[in-house]
Amino acid sequence: MKIWEKKTNFRFNKEIESFTSSKDSKIDLFLAPHDVMGTIAHVIMLKSIGLLNQKDFRILIQELRNIYVYEILKNNFKIDEGIEDIHSQIEFLLTNRLGEVGKKIHTGRSRNDQILVDLKLFVRTEIKEIVEITYSFFDLLLKLSEQHKNILMPGYTHYQIAMPSSFGLWFAAYAESLIDDLLLIRSAYCIVNKNPLGSAAGYGSSLPLNRKMTTNLLGFKNLNYNVVYAQMGRGKMERIVSESISSLARTLSKMSQDICLYLSQNFNFISFPDHLTTGSSIMPHKKNPDVFEIIRAKCNRITSLPNEISLISSNLCSGYHRDFQIIKERFIPIFEEIKKCFFMFQYMLNHITIKKDILQDDKYQYLFSVEVVNKLVVEKGYSFREAYKKVGLDIQNGCFKPFTKSCYSHEGSIGNLCNTQIRNLMQDVLKEFDFDQINQVIKRLIYSKIYFDESSKNPIFF
Repeated sequence: MKIWEKKTNFRFNKEIESFTSSKDSKIDLFLAPHDVMGTIAHVIMLKSIGLLNQKDFRILIQELRNIYVYEILKNNFKIDEGIEDIHSQIEFLLTNRLGEVGKKIHTGRSRNDQILVDLKLFVRTEIKEIVEITYSFFDLLLKLSEQHKNILMPGYTHYQIAMPSSFGLWFAAYAESLIDDLLLIRSAYCIVNKNPLGSAAGYGSSLPLNRKMTTNLLGFKNLNYNVVYAQMGRGKMERIVSESISSLARTLSKMSQDICLYLSQNFNFISFPDHLTTGSSIMPHKKNPDVFEIIRAKCNRITSLPNEISLISSNLCSGYHRDFQIIKERFIPIFEEIKKCFFMFQYMLNHITIKKDILQDDKYQYLFSVEVVNKLVVEKGYSFREAYKKVGLDIQNGCFKPFTKSCYSHEGSIGNLCNTQIRNLMQDVLKEFDFDQINQVIKRLIYSKIYFDESSKNPIFF
């Protein structure tokens, strides 16, 4: 039976079931550990307010922990055929193994606040992993920047040769971009890190639930206080988080495009070993940047998700709607997708080769036109406009002579990358995340002994 069925001889239409729930069992496996932790916190709270006796509490906690440690962590967990979602599967297992006591875990809850809690715990954990892998990538970029800071390359505007740049400048630019991306993720994390448990179907419960207790148990920073708003956060939370992930994706996509250009024969600034590029079935000279083209496409697809979520949810009134299930199908996989893109990008950059003496080619002589303008201003007292006009006419008349010694000293330029300051900025952002709470929640709910203070009824962990 479905957990919402009332009649024992009821048979739900199989076509309707397939249409409305066919992908849930596969997607919900990502939420399994978080559903168990949310349920453990709820069970502890139910015991504290007198809705579970000590015996029921003890056997529920033990079996929930068994499911977490011996089934989910060991990849032995599955959602049985005919079970609608992760919440139903956990309740089914408990009821099947423990009897009627298994049904008590739903007291004071709805699947609506269960999925909200699961998603928030899942997203919180995924953001932690994404921040860690982003920092690792950031660290590599700055190391490459320092390693290649003296190798000059052309800078472009409008795809036209513009002014001298360097590989140090190029690598560090993307490193600093990641800092602003993580600032957006930090804001999304703050929105995620609020507890909706106890909002039930969006209108609360007449039971004396202790929502502050479950907030502390699950390591949330605060509550979603208003129960209607807690449900209104569904769809909104996914859109905001996906927008922050999209910012990271846009950074990777842009750098991928640079690499595809720089690897082409027309540019020939960089190269990769043969075993990391692909060839053509007809043209024997080809070395194709397939990895970066696929990263570019995957990241561009990620950036489409916030708009997709907005289109699905923007005209929905307050309260729960089944439309949100469709968001879940697209939302949950993007975390694995972006992590794989980071992994492959980092792997490739560890094997990059930078070409030296690029600017020796005569076609890049005009990169130094501004250097000549500045030399006239500094050494001969020209106004900038006079010098600009003179150099422009020299170029048109074919008598331009480049001055190829670049003298950049201001902050963030070729000669003063400020990579130490960039690294410090990243450290400041990382300090704003409270990821230690996530590990504490697992230790507290899964591995600690639980007692209750006789006077306050609050749980104590050993």
